[in-house]
Amino acid sequence: MGSFILKTFLQFLFLITPFFVLSMFLSMTQGWDTGAKKKLAIKVGLSAFVTCVFLLFFGRWLFAAFDITIDAFRIGGGALLFLSAVGLVNSKIADKAPSDDMDSEVSNIAVVPLAIPVTCGPGTIAAVLVIGAESSGIVNQLACVIGLVCAFAILTTMLVLSAWVEQKLGRNVIVILSKITGLILSAMAAQLVFTGIKHILAI
Repeated sequence: MGSFILKTFLQFLFLITPFFVLSMFLSMTQGWDTGAKKKLAIKVGLSAFVTCVFLLFFGRWLFAAFDITIDAFRIGGGALLFLSAVGLVNSKIADKAPSDDMDSEVSNIAVVPLAIPVTCGPGTIAAVLVIGAESSGIVNQLACVIGLVCAFAILTTMLVLSAWVEQKLGRNVIVILSKITGLILSAMAAQLVFTGIKHILAI
């Protein structure tokens, strides 16, 4: 079970693209005070975590309701994830001017766009649905939840300590790491597509 938890943790960690989220977070909170940044970081982490947990446990019912096979969704989801990876590699982070009303700004950007679609984009959502549908049994589902909790704990901690992380690494290093994450995501997307095609052809 330990190896499965580690595997799912690493999958979720790359799926939520923490360095890209951090880049967006830093750009959208320039000039903010520390308290407002921490409040936003916690809201983003919780919103994205709840979204992924819902998809993880109820994705299989969506497949059943629309009569979609897991392999068909692997191919479609893999294609979306690949497009997300390409966008991540080619993305340019734009600076955003700070708002005068911090509380209103936190509420406005916590769920959209930072939680969805920056953290949980279409490709991420598709991949989480596939992982949830493949995880049968309480033990595997528990391992997925533990992996998800660990991944979002790291993301939220990075956002809470965003100023410190930026100071230690520098904005350019964070952007480079986000693009490396995009390359790894593209490989995960290719694997999803290849697995789906392999299973369909074997039928």
